[in-house]
This record gives sequence, C-alpha cells and structure tokens, in this order.
Amino acid sequence: MSVSPLDPAAELAPTGTIRAVPPEAGEPAASPPANRRLLPSLLMASLTLFATYGGLIAILLPSQILMIDEANKVGNLAVVTTISFVFTLFAQPIVGALSDRTRSRFGRRVPWMVLGAIIGGIFLFGLGSLTDILWITVFWVIIQVALNFFQAPLTAITADRFPRSKRGGASAMIGLGTQVGMTVGIMLAGAFAAQIGIGYAVFGGAVIVAALLFALVNRDWSSKHAAVDAFRWGAFFRGFWIDPRRHPDFAWAFAARFLLILGYFVVSAYQLYMLTDYIGLPLADAQGAVVTLTLVAFIPTLIAIALSGWWSDRVGRRKVFIYAASAVMVAGLAMPLLQPNMTGMVLMSIINGVGFGLYMSVDAALMTEVLPNEGVSAGKDLGILNVATNVPQALSPAIGGVIITSVGGYAMLFVFAIVFVILAAVATAPIKGVR
Repeated sequence: MSVSPLDPAAELAPTGTIRAVPPEAGEPAASPPANRRLLPSLLMASLTLFATYGGLIAILLPSQILMIDEANKVGNLAVVTTISFVFTLFAQPIVGALSDRTRSRFGRRVPWMVLGAIIGGIFLFGLGSLTDILWITVFWVIIQVALNFFQAPLTAITADRFPRSKRGGASAMIGLGTQVGMTVGIMLAGAFAAQIGIGYAVFGGAVIVAALLFALVNRDWSSKHAAVDAFRWGAFFRGFWIDPRRHPDFAWAFAARFLLILGYFVVSAYQLYMLTDYIGLPLADAQGAVVTLTLVAFIPTLIAIALSGWWSDRVGRRKVFIYAASAVMVAGLAMPLLQPNMTGMVLMSIINGVGFGLYMSVDAALMTEVLPNEGVSAGKDLGILNVATNVPQALSPAIGGVIITSVGGYAMLFVFAIVFVILAAVATAPIKGVR
C-alpha cells in the first residue's frame, strides 16, 4: 500500500491509509486524519442512535404491544423481535462490505449512514399509529435493518481514521455516546409513554438530523476514483466466512462479545415487565422506575467509561478491562436475586453500569485489533463482529420469554445472565494478539 512520502501525517489504518491529502485516482481509498470535530461527532451520532435503540426497546415498543394485548405481551414482544432478528442478522456485515467498495465523492461510509437514517426515520413516523402485531412486525423489521445501515459504517470510521494507539479514546467516546444515549433515550421515551406516536416521531427525526449533520461536519476524502477490485458475487459471499482456524483471535473476540451482550440484554429486554411482574409495580410506576434505574446508573457508567478508555490506551492493555467488567457485572446481576425488590434493582443498575461502562470503553478498540488480513475489509469484518452485538440483543426477548414462561420465571433470567457473562470472560482469555 503506497503512502506519499510528502505526507507527514500519513499513518496506516486497518481500512487503508490515513493521509492529509486526498488520494490520487487509481490509489487505494483513504481518509483524512481525525480532527477536533470527529470525536464529538462520533459521540453525538452514537448518542442519537443508541437513544433511539434504548427508547424504543425499553419503553415504546413493549408499551405499544402491552396496550394492544396485555395477556399475550411477552409472547408478542418475542415474536416481533425474533422476526426482526432473522431479517437483520446479516445487515451490518453486508452494508459493511458494500461500504468497503463504495465509490462516491462523499467517501465510503457516509452515503450508507444517511440512507439508513432516512429510511429508519420515515418508518418510525408511521410505527406509532399501528394497532396490528403483523404490521408492527413489518415496520419494526424495516426500522431495524435501516438503523443497522447507519450503525455499521459508523463503527468502521474508528478503524478508518484513528491509528491503533488512539483507538481506546475513540472507543471510549463511542461507549460514552452509547451509554448517554441509552439513558437519554429511556428518559425521553418515558416522557412520551402516554403518546407513543409522538415518541416514535421524535426519535425518527433525531436519527435523520444526526446522520445529516455528521455527513456535513465530517467530510471524508472522495472515493469516487479510488482503486477497487472487480466485483465477483462468489468472492463477495465467500468473504463473509472467516475461518476460525486461520483467525482464532477474531473468532474468540466474536464469541466473547456475543456471550456478554446476551447476558446483559436478556435481563434488560424485560426490564419493564420485570418491574411489573417480579417487583410488583403498577404499569405507570414501572415506566417511571425504568427511567429511575437508568438515571442511577448514569454517573457510575460515565466514570467507568472515561477512566478505563484513557487508562487502556495508557497501559496498552484491553483484556484486563474485559475481565474486570465481567466480574463487576456478575456482582450486579446477583443483586435482584438477593433482594427481589426495588432496592435490589437499583443496586443492580448501579453496579452493572460500572461493569458495562468498563466493557464498552475498550471493546470497540479490541475488535479493531483482531481484524483479519490487516483490516483490508474492515467495514465487512467489523460488521460481522457487530452481528455479535445485534444477534444476542435481538434473541434476548425470545430467550427471555422461554425462561420466564417455561424454565423458572424472572429469577432465572439473572442466573442465565451471570453464567453467560462469566463465559464471556473465559472466551476472552485465548485472544493472543491483544494484551
């Protein structure tokens, strides 16, 4: 890969070259060095995206489904989210692979971010007026696929524009946006719990605005005339299989993320119903309690993200923070078992906030360091790794529904989560290319 000797700012990135001047026609695609606007832009884009995820998943969608058929709310929520999982399973790796090859004057990532935001936003405007589970499912599938089209290229920007030594800080900024976004989203959705249609519209408009602002503020180098291999369908689809024998670090990183996210979200997916059925709160009180639980975790999570992201870059280590995060989360998930009341839920939220903050601050950085083939297909490969986030998150309601109705009720959700968080730490240990 050629790097201009006249370009002192040039640094190798997993997805190409970071260079201060645009590449010439026929050269590999490149990106400009990160400027002062990029970190806050990543923060705001992540914040908006995860505010939308948080508000929809924690409050608006389960409330809408409950109001349609309260007796079958658990089953209906599981149906809607499981079907959307089937359709969104490969959304991120596919759009990541397409963005790797995209040639436009706006660069490789931004066109897909804007397209996903516009489609997702438009369908969110219509979701609140629906009263039929079938049509809610159809709209939810389209919205989830579209938001994945926003998320996958956004994830690749860290690998595009930050050298390895600075990705802990960039990862922490995305983690901060994720956590703040989830908090803000749940608070905002709680405010619109009685006006679900307006709530959906607010999130839909916010996603569109965030994508457009990101595109305007963070101009990428044009990739319109960049070199690209000839497209072949066979090679395109074969690229989605990454042999774990040849790339074991990638496989272990995928497994570790999958296990931890499943353990975390199998509990949070049923938080509203847990408060009504396990703790015994009325629906209106439970909706407010979801906001309370989010708020008490907010500051501890922010502190954990800020300290561990900076610290991991300083010491050059990632895995130890994953181990620490897993241990803290296990302690947090045990609280509602020991105290099956609101106090136990509050303690879980605070302790889990610290653990998940530790995890989020370094996970994205770790993932960029296990990419196969020096990251030449980072958009696709990071999209595959994001499947390890989306699949367990999407499967959580279905798995949780089975546990609640057939295995042992809400208490068994915490046991299940504890086991899977421990397994995630075990799966991190064999990764050899990351300290």
